[in-house]
Amino acid sequence: MNVASIHQSVLATFALALSCSVVGGSVDDSVATLGQSITEFDGKDGLKWKVVNDGVMGGLSEGKLTPDGGGTMRFSGVISLENNGGFSSFRSGDMKLDLSGAAGLLLRVRGDGRTYQARLATDARFRGMEVSFSAEVGTRKGEWIDVKVPFADFKGSFRGLALPDERLDPSKVRRVSIMLGDKKQGPFEVEIDYIRTNPKS
Repeated sequence: MNVASIHQSVLATFALALSCSVVGGSVDDSVATLGQSITEFDGKDGLKWKVVNDGVMGGLSEGKLTPDGGGTMRFSGVISLENNGGFSSFRSGDMKLDLSGAAGLLLRVRGDGRTYQARLATDARFRGMEVSFSAEVGTRKGEWIDVKVPFADFKGSFRGLALPDERLDPSKVRRVSIMLGDKKQGPFEVEIDYIRTNPKS
C-alpha cells in the first residue's frame, strides 16, 4: 500500500469514528457538531452536581458520581426495585439557560447498553410543584457514541404522572439531570464526556 492509500484509509477511519451517533436510540450517520456547551465535566461549570436516589421515596437504589481526571463523569451504582423503588439520578444545581436557539441536546456517552433519561426542569409548575421534562438517551455497551435528543422528544411529568399538555420551553432551563429508571434491577454504569446543544440545521 502506497503513502496516498494509507492517508486515505486513515481519513476514512477518522470520519467513520466521528459519524457514529444515536438519535433516539437509532444510528445516525451525520457528524456531530459542537453546539453550546452545558457542561464538559471538567470542574469548571460550577453546577454542583449531586446524586438523588429513590431513597427520597423509601427505595434502596444506590448511585454515585466519579469525576475522571480526563474530563468525564462516571455515574454508577445499583438499581433496586425493593420498597417500590427503581431509580437513581444526578442533577445540576440551579442555572439559567436559554437554549431556544438549539434543536435539542447532544451527549457523548459510553454506557452499559441500558437506556437512560435526560431530564430538564424549567419554571413550569403542576400544583405549585416543579414539572420534569424527560427524553430517552440510549447507550451501547462499552462504546463511545454521540446521542442527539431533540427538544420535541421531552415529555412533561410530575412524580411519575404524565402531563401531556405540558410543553418544554428551552429558553427557560433551570436544571439538567440524568436518570436511570428502566425498572431493571442490577448494576449500572455510564460515562459522560459532555452535554451540549445540538444546533438547528
